[in-house]
Amino acid sequence: MLVAADKFKGSLTAVEVAERVTAGLRRAVPGLEVESLPVADGGDGTVAAAVAAGFERREVRVTGPRGEGRAAAYAFREADGTAVVEMAEASGLQHLPPGVFEPLTSTTYGSGELLRAALDAGAKTIVFGVGGSATTDGGAGMLAALGARFLDADGKPVAPGGGGLRDLATVDLSGLDERFAAGGVDLVLASDVDNPLTGPVGAPAVYGPQKGASEEDVATLDAALTHYASILGPAAGRTDLADTPGAGAAGGIGYGALVALGARFRPGIEVMLDVLGFAPALERATLVVTGEGSLDEQTLHGKAPAGVAAAARARGVEVVAVCGRLALPAEALGRAGIRRAYALSALEPDPQRSMAEAGPLLERVAEQIGRDFLLP
Repeated sequence: MLVAADKFKGSLTAVEVAERVTAGLRRAVPGLEVESLPVADGGDGTVAAAVAAGFERREVRVTGPRGEGRAAAYAFREADGTAVVEMAEASGLQHLPPGVFEPLTSTTYGSGELLRAALDAGAKTIVFGVGGSATTDGGAGMLAALGARFLDADGKPVAPGGGGLRDLATVDLSGLDERFAAGGVDLVLASDVDNPLTGPVGAPAVYGPQKGASEEDVATLDAALTHYASILGPAAGRTDLADTPGAGAAGGIGYGALVALGARFRPGIEVMLDVLGFAPALERATLVVTGEGSLDEQTLHGKAPAGVAAAARARGVEVVAVCGRLALPAEALGRAGIRRAYALSALEPDPQRSMAEAGPLLERVAEQIGRDFLLP
């Protein structure tokens, strides 16, 4: 049995999900051989998944989204020089006080500091997981931390955040970390978001409201990022990337990474399955258990369970899923390669109680999977 599930957000980490599923399966079949491979799709929890797979967790001090100092971690595998950097560790929405949003001023500066720390550690490949951001600054803060300068008409640095980009007059990339400029590192932009930078389905319009942006803020940010791209693109010699899939990821940090750092975009779950060693684990498996907190329409668009199921189906391995809430019909699950889904809500319909008791409920669900699929 291979347990390759994402976190149940707000209830259980991916590691805890694997532990609870393993306990439930072994309750049904004592002594069952179970292998755990917690997974993530590039969003929050990506570093934790890498650490669970054997990477070393390294902690550094960075700048948070409001300009405050804070601790953040990345994962490093010294054997091959691979680092996993999760932008939410430095610039995530979870770092804002409850109920406080700063859509115009939140910065990705700390994400740039995390990338620099990985480079200083000797990283040759950096998997840059982007998602869960508090920011909509197009990655300007990240690039500033790596040596770029964003100046207004008076030659002074523009204010942090997407709102400050309205005053941008000049971009100076001459001081940008030469390890990117020389192509000395392979930067992989890992995301399940394929939105462009701006426009009706761009970063401000689609994700800005989640970060507290009003309609007026969205219009301001969209105009500011359009202006930003018109200056950064020519400065970097790349004027064709604002509409590229992934450019709108994490408030446009994808655009900054693509245009100025030479990043290449890959769906986050595909990258993470490669990095975590999913293929060899799958070869040893006869059944895979995947899942996440909510199996819904979003799951089918690049989320971890869909990626796990697609990879398993290609190898002819059957997949079942666990979740807190199930909002997909059996036909949609089947098309995704998931034989059956087991929801905690079937045991405890009250959402708050289900989340509070997610661990024991998940063990009961896993025990049922064991009885359904492993016993004669």
